[in-house]
Amino acid sequence: MEKIVKQTLLYDFYGELLTDHQRAIYEDVVFNDLSLSEVAEMQGISRQGVHDLIRRCDKILAGYEDKLHLIARFHETRRSVEEMYQMVKQYAESKDEALLSKITDLYHKVLEEI
Repeated sequence: MEKIVKQTLLYDFYGELLTDHQRAIYEDVVFNDLSLSEVAEMQGISRQGVHDLIRRCDKILAGYEDKLHLIARFHETRRSVEEMYQMVKQYAESKDEALLSKITDLYHKVLEEI
């Protein structure tokens, strides 16, 4: 399951950088759950060709993340926003000015990241 989640994230962020042919085959195997044989028959290529293309696409997508770190940044921003949300809830109860300062600092950090 974890592999599929990773493939999905990589594809969501970098899938548009694949060729149309790569995207079509990758989507059929990974998202549409078609077998390698089914895709091979539809595309007029060998089962091994489909397998190799999927592995190559996985490496390409992972390579983009290694260079660009968009998914890592997304997760970091998401953690920061969740932390900010928790601080705002706490501030609403306490009206602590020091906490408001922390929220403001975190807000500016998130803005810089995006």
